[in-house]
Order: sequence, then structure tokens, then C-alpha cells
Amino acid sequence: MKEFARLNRLPPYVFTTVNQIKMDARRAGEDIVDLGMGNPDMPTPKHIVDKLVEASGKGHNHRYSASMGITKLRLAISDWYKRRFDVDIDPETEAIVTIGAKEGISHLVLVTIRPGDVVFSPNPTYPIHPYSAIIAGGDVRGIPLSPEQDFFENLIAATKQTWPRPKILIISFPHNPTTEAIDLAFFEKIVDYAREHDIMVIHDFAYADLVYDGYVAPSFLQAPGAKEIGVEFFSLSKSYNMPGWRVGFCVGNAEIVGALRRIKSYLDYGIFQPIQIASIIALNGPQDCVKNIVDTYKIRRDALINGLNRVGWPVKSPKGTMFVWAKIPEKYVKMDSVEFSKMLIREAKVAVSPGLGFGEYGDEYVRFALIENKMRINQAIRGIRKIM
Repeated sequence: MKEFARLNRLPPYVFTTVNQIKMDARRAGEDIVDLGMGNPDMPTPKHIVDKLVEASGKGHNHRYSASMGITKLRLAISDWYKRRFDVDIDPETEAIVTIGAKEGISHLVLVTIRPGDVVFSPNPTYPIHPYSAIIAGGDVRGIPLSPEQDFFENLIAATKQTWPRPKILIISFPHNPTTEAIDLAFFEKIVDYAREHDIMVIHDFAYADLVYDGYVAPSFLQAPGAKEIGVEFFSLSKSYNMPGWRVGFCVGNAEIVGALRRIKSYLDYGIFQPIQIASIIALNGPQDCVKNIVDTYKIRRDALINGLNRVGWPVKSPKGTMFVWAKIPEKYVKMDSVEFSKMLIREAKVAVSPGLGFGEYGDEYVRFALIENKMRINQAIRGIRKIM
């Protein structure tokens, strides 16, 4: 067998075992309520789909596109940032379209670090944040993130204890999987920290719109000086129910955006142009569809939180994301998250994501994704009641 050095640094995919048990149960005819993978289940709003259909019918849109994204989409991105956050973005030098946030982050890390460079990332966190650095040959230091700890204090302590000094900090708020939410003052501290230690910041803002109970998620770029040291990624996947379309963008520091633009020019010809045209409609068109999507997730969140607490599994209600991060119940505290997740499928007929899949500090938790309707969530609660 051949050796593939980069793959050798990637651990076995933790979710594989749990997914296999889920699939085996379904093949056996069991009805499993799947609250595992964070894959939005609602359709893309009709006006966006209609624009895709219209643009797809025009032959000149079938040619290669631009790897940095078409001009009108970058203008739409800049206008969206100005409307939403009062942040000025130069569409020519400070914005680039990516094939989803995941592709953009991984290619940006690839072009900005050398083998052996240190990257800081929360732990637990969305897997591409640390593994983009590992794939690029870097070393990752996980900064513990939990309701019981101060992430910023952990970050300062890790910086003092780390050599060589970290080159990049990758963060994401509202946070997947922990659902932690922050205020603008937190980002202001991050900017001061990054300046002091000469660290580049990448903020993944995938859940900008998925917020509840009056909470408004700030943009990293709203913090004074943020553009001097970092960039922010956004994805249309969650806000507009466009996960399979693979549309995201990176905005912020012109030098960093330029580095991503240069490497992407070698790697791809951009997204299919009709998809980009439809994405302009998403950003510039009526935004009531976003509110409807958020309202649906809130109904599901409330059903799950109320149900879990009712059956004796105390869980706090998150301010953001499309997830619920739940500590393994006291009754099962001796089980790790993988074994507990397997048991949930077998005994409760409910699939969740084991916290270990997001980092070792997540092993006391499981993540519920709000990707089933209220009726199915209530069905899941009835199954969980049996094991409680």
C-alpha cells in the first residue's frame, strides 16, 4: 500500500461508526430520527431557485467563470455588509467568492502557513478549522471552549506556553458545536490580542443569521482595526437554505484576500455562473425568507429543549446556530460520547453527533442538529424518555 503523508495525519472519522449503526438500523426497517449531521432540510426559497433556472437557460452563462467570483456578486456582498453591519468592503480587493466557507478556509490556511507553523483553534469546534491546518502541514493547539471556562483567558495562557508563536487564530461565533455566543467587546479584545502577538485571525461567520431571543450576532469586522489583522467568512448555506449550492465568501484584509485569490486562480474557475447570479438575488432580494428559516429553527429548538428538560435531561437553550449542545446525562456520565450516541440509536431510535468528533474536550457532550420537523423532534423526545 502507498503512503499518503497528509492523510496519515488525519485521524479516523469519528462519525463513521455512529453513521454505520444508523444506516444498519434503517436497513433493518427501524425508524431513526436523525438529528446528527447539520444538513439543512428546508428547500431554498423559490425566488432564488427561479433565478437559477432563468440564468441556467442562457448559454453564455455556461462558460468558465472567474475564480474570485463575478463582479456583481462581489458588489452584492459589499452592499450586504454595509446594510447589515455598517462595514465598508472594497469589492475589488477585500472580497472573494468561495465554494462554500469550508473550501475557502482550507485554501486560505494552505496558502498562509508553512509546515510547522502553529494554528490556534477552539476545542471542540467544527472539524475543518483545526484540520485545515493539519492538512497544510501545520501544528494545531486546541483552546478549550466551554460554558464553564473563559475562552479568552485560555487563549492568553496558551499563547504564553506555545513556541513557536501561533501564526493564525481560527474562531467562529455563534459557535458550532457549543452554540456559544459573544458580543462585540469580545472581538475588540481579539483584535488587540492579535495585534500584540502578530497573529492573523480567521472568523467563520456561518451562523450570522441563525440567532434567537433578541440576540444579534456581531461581525468580527465591526471591531475597530479588525481589517488590519484578519478576515471573515460567510456562507449562504444556512441563512438561505443553500447548502448544496456551495456558495460562500471571504471579506476583510486586502492582503489576506489577495493571497486566497491568487491560490484559487491556480485551483478552480469559480462557481457555475447561474449559481452566482442566483446568489446575488439571495443577498439583494427580500430577506423575509431568512426570518422564516430562523423562526422554523426556533420552533424546533424550543420543542427539543422543552422536551429534553421535561424528561430529565437538563439543557440550556442556545442563543444561536441550528444546534443544541447537550452534556451527557448524569445517569450515563461514565459513557464516552461515541458509546452514548450508539446507545441512543439502539435504545431511543435517535441519531446525534458524538462530541468527540469535534475535539477531545467535547467528549462529555453530544450535538443535536435541528434538521427534523417539530413532530419528529417530539418523536425523538418520546424515545429519549425511555432511556431516562
